[in-house]
Amino acid sequence: MTVVAVVYFSESGSTQALARDVITGINTVEDVKVIECQIQAWDMFEGRFDNDELMCLLDNADAIIFGSPTYMGGVSSQFKAFADASSERWDGQQWRNKFTAGFTVGSCLNGDQANTLQYMATLASQHGMLWVGLDIAGGYNSLGLNRLGCQLGVVGHNPEGEVHRSDLDTARYLGRRVALITKACARELQAL
Repeated sequence: MTVVAVVYFSESGSTQALARDVITGINTVEDVKVIECQIQAWDMFEGRFDNDELMCLLDNADAIIFGSPTYMGGVSSQFKAFADASSERWDGQQWRNKFTAGFTVGSCLNGDQANTLQYMATLASQHGMLWVGLDIAGGYNSLGLNRLGCQLGVVGHNPEGEVHRSDLDTARYLGRRVALITKACARELQAL
C-alpha cells in the first residue's frame, strides 16, 4: 500500500484546516494510506525537535507533504526545528526519491507565503525528494482553485481567522494529486 504522510505545525488551527483538506484529498485515492503528523509543543526539548517515532513514520512513507503557517516571511520556528532534526536523514539520503509538496497560510494577502513554500522546496531538494507543485493556472480554474496563483504549492489566506474555501479546495486537490502521482510512481523510484 502507498503511504503519504502530512507533517505540519498549526498554532491557530488555520494550517490544520488546510492539512485536513490535504488529507481528504489523499483519502479519495484507493489503496493509499495517509498518516497525519502534527508537530506538537511536547515535540520540542530545549528548542530542538525530538520525536523519533514521528521521524520513523516519515522514513517509511512514500511521500511527505509539509505544512506550516507563514510567520515573518518563513516557516514557523516549530517547523524549522523539525526540518533541522531531519538532517540526520539528510546524510544518508533516507528520504531520497520520496514525493513531496507543501502548503502554508498567512493573514496577509501577500504575506510572503511563497517564501515559506520555497524553503520547503529547498528542504526537499536537500533530501533528494521530488517536489510536486500545482498544475492549475492561478485564478483561471473554473472550480476556483489556486485563486492566489502560487504554482509551487497551496497558499492560504485567513484574514479573519478562517481559511478561504477556495484555498481549502486547492489543498484537497493537492493532496489527491500527490497521492495519485505517488501511487503511480513511488515503488519504481525507490528501486533507483
